[in-house]
Amino acid sequence: MGCIYNFQTKVITLLALACSWGTQYVSHAQTVKTPHPPLNQQVEEVASLLEGKMRTVIPAKGNLPTTSVIMITCRVRLQNPQKPDSIYLYQEQALEEDLRKPYRQRLLELSADAATQSIRSLAFKPNNLVAWVNFCDKPLASRTISDIDLQTQVCSLFLRRYRDGYIGVTPPTGCPTNVRGAVRSTNRVILQKNKMQTWDRGYDANGKQVWGAREESYQFERISN
Repeated sequence: MGCIYNFQTKVITLLALACSWGTQYVSHAQTVKTPHPPLNQQVEEVASLLEGKMRTVIPAKGNLPTTSVIMITCRVRLQNPQKPDSIYLYQEQALEEDLRKPYRQRLLELSADAATQSIRSLAFKPNNLVAWVNFCDKPLASRTISDIDLQTQVCSLFLRRYRDGYIGVTPPTGCPTNVRGAVRSTNRVILQKNKMQTWDRGYDANGKQVWGAREESYQFERISN
């Protein structure tokens, strides 16, 4: 996810706000009584929570057709990595009725962000999208990427550990986009074991929301690892 910002204070403030609304949406979370693990361990936790296959359970109103959406995420290996502590993932989303035509494909770099004490998920749009379709069907040894695949940044999401999961937000001003009439997109995420909620939204040049979640979230549940 692309938009790289230097206003760390705003990101920290937004993460704090995210924790406040997280209390409303994380209904079964238990208060953590032990210190959070080190950030590098949290990177691994986030990767593990994302990996696998998930299916929507209640599509958000006013979004995609009511057919289920499948999200598949798998680990990939970067040739000659410059950041050995980062974890790389490939992720695609498609309607369950046609998994050969994903409508969203991303490469994700997960890394520790010491300034905000959060995990940064930086998304990239791969080149030649057709060649990446069902990339996770390949064995791990064949799921290798290079720096060339990480040239088109899309947006950043900052995830902070909260009770039994993670709460994530995009930068305060959102991220540039040109999808379905939107010029700016925002997202917030609650990531827990075996489930995820997202509020992905797009806005036009006048600030009007033109697609994405309203009050209800996209809700995903894991169906396989």
